Amino acid sequence: MSLRNKVTLIGYTGKEVEMVNFENGSVKANVSLATSDHYTNAKGEKVEETQWHNLIAFGKVAEIMEKYVPKGKEIAIEGKLTYRSYDDKDGVKRYITEIRVDEILLLGGK
Repeated sequence: MSLRNKVTLIGYTGKEVEMVNFENGSVKANVSLATSDHYTNAKGEKVEETQWHNLIAFGKVAEIMEKYVPKGKEIAIEGKLTYRSYDDKDGVKRYITEIRVDEILLLGGK
């Protein structure tokens, strides 16, 4: 994997993995991942900030996600940023940022 476009995240899945089966037999997995960060603001209060990321995976990684990654599971992933756009039902162009997962590590218990 190139260092030019590399993402490493550790977080918790926000929903069940959604699978898409293609006619050629390949599979795609979609899931959201929450990552949290903490900082202390100017008033001395501890603040937690959560970011949500859209993950996609194909092939063997997708199959692993489907089988072993339920909602709320802590995982570590490595992949790359991808961008795409589409026109919604009203003709408005929408943009999506996703992380294409190349490797996954299951964390936590159970």
